[in-house]
Amino acid sequence: MAAPQHVRAAPLARALRATATATATATASVPVPVPVPAGIKSQGTSRRALLGLSEPQLRQLAIDLGQQSYRGKQLHDLLYKSRAKQIQEFNHVPKAFREALLGAGWSVGRSPVHHAVTASDGTTKILLKLEDNRLIETVGIPVDDDNKGSSRLTACVSSQVGCPLRCSFCATGKGGFARNLQPHEIVEQVLAIEETFKHRVTNVVFMGMGEPMMNLKSVLEAHQCFNKELKIGQRMMTISTVGVPNTIKMLASHKLQSTLAVSLHAPNQKLRETIVPSAKSYPLGALMDDCKSYFLETGRRVSFEYTLLAGINDEKEHAEELAELLRMCGGGYHVNLIPYNPIEGSEYKRPYRKVVQAFVDALEARKITVSVRRTRGLDANAACGQLRNEFQKNPLLEIEPSPSTERTLVAA
Repeated sequence: MAAPQHVRAAPLARALRATATATATATASVPVPVPVPAGIKSQGTSRRALLGLSEPQLRQLAIDLGQQSYRGKQLHDLLYKSRAKQIQEFNHVPKAFREALLGAGWSVGRSPVHHAVTASDGTTKILLKLEDNRLIETVGIPVDDDNKGSSRLTACVSSQVGCPLRCSFCATGKGGFARNLQPHEIVEQVLAIEETFKHRVTNVVFMGMGEPMMNLKSVLEAHQCFNKELKIGQRMMTISTVGVPNTIKMLASHKLQSTLAVSLHAPNQKLRETIVPSAKSYPLGALMDDCKSYFLETGRRVSFEYTLLAGINDEKEHAEELAELLRMCGGGYHVNLIPYNPIEGSEYKRPYRKVVQAFVDALEARKITVSVRRTRGLDANAACGQLRNEFQKNPLLEIEPSPSTERTLVAA
């Protein structure tokens, strides 16, 4: 039976400082950005990205660069309909406008696919090579709904390069942390998945690499772009968090119709600290109070993610304690159980099916709504908790090639 894996990690406050420091370090070495036209916010990179901007912003940009407003609408169509990847491909706008955009330091903001791996169930993990040569992972999960005769494509998107929180069962935290992603670096993940699958993305979950609440500004801007520009309904999106103080209240103030998913993983503070080190800086009681306030303010049910670790947090007693915890905090909750997905170097084990079912039965007996997440992409290391690459902390060498060929893995 596996014993808890104790990971030495900084408190959440220190992790927050590390996020800011790493972001500053990542941007300190790039050239000073050119001035941004009126109405467009700075994005903190050496080149300005068009991707992620709305039609009104693009119209204003056109005007600021001496063009008529309708040229901005053309840019919008080129970005979100034609999916142009370079300004040089903007054949429907005047050459002078293209040159003005390039001269002002603008780019589309698309990154090349460095590698892609497809699992036997069709789930595909895509590695994108960013402008600073770091790699991020994003996952496309196709689901056919035989009953409705339709198909769904879920994009699991990353919000950071790596993650500073180091949850003991998660591969991403073990790979280190480099910086936050800019809004266009989040948006482009969905476009890359759509191009790979030749299918429209219908659902987005902010459950890839990183802690979304530690990059909330970029996450909210990307969320708006998904909704307004790519026409993905807010109710088709989920924002996940392990819990960062004050951010759930901030998210509630935006009154989104998307789902908030809180990674709980334990029914009490002592056990949670061994699994989620940042819990020491954000006690379970405070987290649950914030979730209750979120439900009352938004009317949106909170989903609690609970990774089942064999012999650690999967006993019937844990289920009973979890049910009591949720009852004390009122209604509006749902539990999403995730049988542990193995990662290299971890002593944790996946529980047997009968143990998972017993946990489900114990919750349902206490009137708790519960579901078990279907494991997808396991043989491509694309399942929940498995996203990690060796270039999270250190970027690729400039001379290294960027292969874009896909490889299909067959389950053993």
